[in-house]
Amino acid sequence: MAASAHRSPSAVAVSTASPGTPAVAVSGAPSASPEALDGSRPGGPTEVQELAAYVHSATFEQIGDEALEQLRIRILDTLGVAIAALDAEPIRAVRELLEDLGGAPRATLIGGGRTSPDRAAFYNSALSRYLDFMDSYLAAGETNHPSDNLGAVLAAAESVDASGQELLTALAVAYQIHTRLSDVAPVRAKGFDHTTQGAYAAAAAAAKAMRLPAEQIAHAIAIAGTANNALRVTRTGSLSHWKGLAYPQVAKEGTFAALLAGRGITGPEEVFEGNKGFKDSIAGDFTIDWSSEGLDAVRRTIIKKHNAEIHSQSALDAAQDIRAQDGFAIEAVRSIRLRTFDVAHSIIGGGEEGDKRTVRTKEADHSLPWMLAVVLLDGELTPAQYHHERIVADDVQDLMRAVEIVSDDASSARFPDLMPADLEVTLADGTVFRSAQDSYEGFHTDPLSWEGARAKFDLLTTPFATEELREEIAGIVRDLEHHSVRELTGALARAGTSRATPAER
Repeated sequence: MAASAHRSPSAVAVSTASPGTPAVAVSGAPSASPEALDGSRPGGPTEVQELAAYVHSATFEQIGDEALEQLRIRILDTLGVAIAALDAEPIRAVRELLEDLGGAPRATLIGGGRTSPDRAAFYNSALSRYLDFMDSYLAAGETNHPSDNLGAVLAAAESVDASGQELLTALAVAYQIHTRLSDVAPVRAKGFDHTTQGAYAAAAAAAKAMRLPAEQIAHAIAIAGTANNALRVTRTGSLSHWKGLAYPQVAKEGTFAALLAGRGITGPEEVFEGNKGFKDSIAGDFTIDWSSEGLDAVRRTIIKKHNAEIHSQSALDAAQDIRAQDGFAIEAVRSIRLRTFDVAHSIIGGGEEGDKRTVRTKEADHSLPWMLAVVLLDGELTPAQYHHERIVADDVQDLMRAVEIVSDDASSARFPDLMPADLEVTLADGTVFRSAQDSYEGFHTDPLSWEGARAKFDLLTTPFATEELREEIAGIVRDLEHHSVRELTGALARAGTSRATPAER
């Protein structure tokens, strides 16, 4: 593992990792032993040291053209979703708290203001998470949202005046770690939240963005991974605000772990394989050869078309298709039956994670019966459908009671490569309308284009950003490798925190 020079607790070193963009790294820890530094400890490097070596060695040039394009699209998509949440009540509460607490102004809050990097990571991640309109990754036993890491990467990168290339590289690292751990170490079935794997990704990416040496990257990952094993109760039964704030917490703690490691604080070196470590206590045995990993995992992630939990996307496409068929009459619907894969049924369809027919809040986005009903009624599912009066309206609440959702073995066998949904709607006279879908625009088999991402970005951000500002933000993201992170955050700071009326735009 790479060594950092021994310094006194107050010593400051200027990184030369990126010429022309100085950064400060501080270390107050005693010199590590030679064994810890060169990987020659008995038995070789630990697994977190191997992961840290991968993170440290990652370069912008390793990102392929297609992966780079998809990273830009994910950033634009995530920022659009974040800006659209600026006036949400829980977001306002978080912002007021941060204003009360203060913090060294080293990182920008979307919508204006500055605070410490860890607090900025929390706030900006909360913004991108609130609408539940971000990207996702589907593994056989886990689903996560790798774009949740952007808040940590953005804050960490800005705090050291990083380049756009450095931000893109750190974000690619986050996608790779988050998705691969979900592939081989799912934790949902054991009662833990998918943010558990994210703790490793957020810390690694923040440490990478801060230009820490491999030794300190390993400690950051170990600290965050040890301390952030979250419970799945976050997403079962009646949902609370914490559903949208669980990953912001991980983003904050991953960023703080990197800051700690940069000051010489160490973490458990056998966090993965050690006695009572991640494998022993939670995940079970798994193997990842990090030395063979690339930076293209973003290509396997998917972007939401509908403002809804990810496993609903193809089913909602089916509902739109049925609504558009000749002869369909919403007022005559007698029953609605959806056959889909087991994960959708378990998480949002009323299966093992609880009944989904008591819907009174924004968390309607995790009720497949409600979402099917509102799409059949309104023809779309956007942030507008989540106004309280629409959520509790009699027509959608009544129609939701006609929905039946069943898990289908054949559909389950095709997941996660596809997202099968077979929807039948029967009218009072016995007429049956049917639509079967297994993917959608934005799925990894049909990637969202830059033009499609821009259309979604404009739709979401128009109430908060002028046309000129939207053009500026999108232009920076489109060519991010040739801009500094502070150029991007400077533009993001000018988004309005309350929505303008059409006359004011």
